[in-house]
This record gives sequence, structure tokens and C-alpha cells, in this order.
Amino acid sequence: MTTHVMLHTGLFVTLMAASSLAMADPVCTKEPESKWMSFDQAKQQVQDMGYKIKKFKKTSTGCYELYGYNTKGKKTEIYFNPVDMSKIKEEEDD
Repeated sequence: MTTHVMLHTGLFVTLMAASSLAMADPVCTKEPESKWMSFDQAKQQVQDMGYKIKKFKKTSTGCYELYGYNTKGKKTEIYFNPVDMSKIKEEEDD
């Protein structure tokens, strides 16, 4: 393998790793699950906030994640801290 090919391969691998980190779910809490709001209670609280749930799940990074619609009817993805249900990250489709 030539040095030129090795440099390009190394750069490609580095860029791919960096882009996957940028796309990763946020970390919402490091608290143990025993301190989290129950899944059903959290789901109900999200509905009480006016969101329509398409999918609601627990992530591997310590979040509750909503895929659904906000109060304006726009598609939204929100990551909540499962301890206090504060919004950590929200993305809305235009």
C-alpha cells in the first residue's frame, strides 16, 4: 500500500468517526434508572404538554426520546432528561 493511499484511508476513517459522533444521541443524564421518572409517567407528561407521540423510547445515552408532533402540528424529535423531563435537545422539521 502506498503512503498516499494510506493517508487517504486514514483521513476517511477519521472523518467517518467524527461524523458519527456528531450524529450521536445526546447524553441526558448519568443518574441511575432508579432516579428516573417511570416510562409510563414520562409518556403521559409528554402528552399532557401537548405533544402527539408517534414513538417514545428510552435511549442508550440516558434519555427519553420522542418522535412525534409538537403543539403546532410540526414533526419533532425531542430528547428529555428522564429525571426531571427537561428538554435536552429538540429538532423540528420545517
